[in-house]
Amino acid sequence: MADLAAVTALLHDPSTYVDDVPYAVLAGLRREHGIVRVEEPEQAGWPEGPGYWLVLRHADVTRVLRDPRTFSSHLGGTQIRDPATPADLAYVRRMMLNMDPPEHSRIRRMLARSFTPRSVAALEDQIEGHARRIVDRMLSGPREVDAARDVAADLPLLTLADVLGVPQQDRGLLYDWSNRVIGWQDPDYAVSATFNPARGTDIARSAIAVRPAPDGAGRMPDPRSRAGMPDLYAYAAALGEHKRAVPGDDVMSILMAQRDDSAGGDGHVSIEEFENLFWLFAVAGNETLRNGLPGGLVALLGHPDAQRRLRAEPDGIPAAVEEMLRWWTPVMVFRRTATQTTEIAGQRVAAGDKVVVSFASANRDEALFDRPDDFDIDRDARAHLALGHGPHFCLGAHLARVQMRALFSELLARTSWIESAGEPVRLRSNFQRGVKRLPVRWTP
Repeated sequence: MADLAAVTALLHDPSTYVDDVPYAVLAGLRREHGIVRVEEPEQAGWPEGPGYWLVLRHADVTRVLRDPRTFSSHLGGTQIRDPATPADLAYVRRMMLNMDPPEHSRIRRMLARSFTPRSVAALEDQIEGHARRIVDRMLSGPREVDAARDVAADLPLLTLADVLGVPQQDRGLLYDWSNRVIGWQDPDYAVSATFNPARGTDIARSAIAVRPAPDGAGRMPDPRSRAGMPDLYAYAAALGEHKRAVPGDDVMSILMAQRDDSAGGDGHVSIEEFENLFWLFAVAGNETLRNGLPGGLVALLGHPDAQRRLRAEPDGIPAAVEEMLRWWTPVMVFRRTATQTTEIAGQRVAAGDKVVVSFASANRDEALFDRPDDFDIDRDARAHLALGHGPHFCLGAHLARVQMRALFSELLARTSWIESAGEPVRLRSNFQRGVKRLPVRWTP
């Protein structure tokens, strides 16, 4: 392999992913090393950092994710880039995503109880209805469409609005907030402001009034700091207070009505906890599907035999969804911090070191998946890690799968063919394998 430092620099550089994930590079490193050291040079919006260990093999990635005592989400958060200040670190530590057990377990337990069988069944019905109406809208318009924005983006936003109890007219706020956090490395997404406050609720207009403006260099404040997302927090605080006073049937209303007085419990969910959960759902609850849906479509556009098979045999869509998630892998990496000196793939890792797991690499590990670079709807892909593993396994995994099944079922049943109408435009990010634009042509 070429000079190791140059290769790992390529993996760290967010501009690399505008062309696509360098899977051949990951495969070589996975076979030869299993874990590699990656430096963190200064980049736009990313100060110089101490570097990190990148874990590449499926077995090692799952080991890291299921051992929070050795590999903590809390110590440094779960993003590669360190928070800029101690206050920013304290802020991200209050989010469930960046907690370790037992604190993580309390919030997750209450959230899990909020997804009651009745609420989940209602959400599934709503998802199917949303998918049907999205395809209705597509079929009523031109036969060329941007599938990333006009087809795929709306379903997770509508579902999140249902989960959070956000009025439908405000769902565009979720789109902008997710863009700003997930796309902070991309100049198009970092300043996203597509929502029209005139069409929103009074709460939305009040939130927009405190939205930060780009600085002289065109950059927004760090979206992982509280000061970087004042509009989101203003909206979440007002919504949380409303749900406590006037609860609905949505998952967040159920959550706000709960008490947890068990050992380690602390009564009701506080407004601050609600705000942080709102951030988590609005961003993390959107990112996997927002890019998993167009990623699955990219797979079908590039593999016409698979598209034909699924049209003829729609019962194969659930298995195909698992392969889409494995093959595309929307969230490429996640970070932990070693709490003690340990060893991974024969490499000594010191206490305090950043340990970054590569889902993109693990989901192409030939030790587990035969011909891993092939998109094969006949394979059993359920061991993929696109939805995480261990204590932080995606709480919305079931709903994510329901959304993908519903949209692809509608698209394939109600068109006779879908083909590419241009090259996809990918997100500039070393974290999210994103699709900003995906022009397609459909045949009724």
